[in-house]
Formats: sequence, C-alpha cells, structure tokens
Amino acid sequence: MSEKYLILIIEPSWDPALIPEGALEEASKAHGAFAAAVAAAGAKILGGEALQSASASVRITPARDGKPAVFTNGPLAETTEVLSGYYLIEADSLEQAKQLAALCPTGDRLELHPIWDLPGM
Repeated sequence: MSEKYLILIIEPSWDPALIPEGALEEASKAHGAFAAAVAAAGAKILGGEALQSASASVRITPARDGKPAVFTNGPLAETTEVLSGYYLIEADSLEQAKQLAALCPTGDRLELHPIWDLPGM
C-alpha cells in the first residue's frame, strides 16, 4: 500500500525577484528531471509548488483565551535558510520516498515528512 510523504525544499536564501537570468529555466529542467525519476520509480507526485519569498509570508497566532488572533507580516525571523517549496508524493515505502526525495533539486537541503493518514480526512 502506498503512503504519502511531504518533501520540504530548504534553500540558503529564496527571493524569486532576485533569480538570475537563465536560472529559472535551469531549475525548471532540474524539477522536470525529478518528476520523471519519480514516475519512473512507479511513485507519484500528488502536488507541489514553489513558494513566494519569506517577506510575503504571515505568521498567525490563533485566537485563544479571549485574545484575538495576531498576524505578523514576514519576513518572520532572521535566518540563513528558507522554505522555498514542497512536493507531496506517494511512494511504496519510506525507503523509496527517501531515495526519491534525495533526487529533488535544492540549493541546500530537504526534509521528508511521512503524512499521518487520519480516518475521515
């Protein structure tokens, strides 16, 4: 039975407005090769997107104990790494998901998170 996994793409910095000429085409080719490798392995990409820069993000502290929700515009923290995108994949095993995730293009590192299959969701 196949399981779902979330691949988080971590970059040393990420601002789509600062992408050098030609880099977007190269990245597109690399992600196309990743998609082909996933398909060749019999796994599936269920979704995935590139994210906007950290300055476009919003931190939300939910309302609780009678206090209203708090919204903080990004960038949210001084950091040397940024979440730049993700893929949701379906693979036969954790080992297969690890091997496929290792093929995902990134300027730094990846995180692989198994998805908890909650009943009724």
